[in-house]
Amino acid sequence: MPRIFTSKHQKIGEIGEHIAEKYLKSKGFKIIERNYTRQSGEIDIIAQKGEILHFVEVKTVTSETGISPEENMHEWKIKRLLATIHIYLSHCSLSYKDWQLDLVSVFLDDKKKKAKVRMLEEIA
Repeated sequence: MPRIFTSKHQKIGEIGEHIAEKYLKSKGFKIIERNYTRQSGEIDIIAQKGEILHFVEVKTVTSETGISPEENMHEWKIKRLLATIHIYLSHCSLSYKDWQLDLVSVFLDDKKKKAKVRMLEEIA
């Protein structure tokens, strides 16, 4: 079933996640799952590179906002992500010893129709 977006913010987020997925694939990541959702929260992208499982939060901003995506990673958001990661790992059929939480920032320039991507690894 396709996702239904109710706001411009959600549409921008979906565009950012798509760009982040393409970026990760270009860097050798294998995408395991997108939008893993539980009561505790949502993990945007779960990917694997080598023996490490990466839980990726994607933050997207447009050139209009002037806010850096990293500014939107609040302590409570990281706690919710970690709780969701632990749920995923407890239900995962494979055993991953090494995992990390990463942030992919996507900067959309509406006027130039371009995007810049920056990845910060091991944010928690």
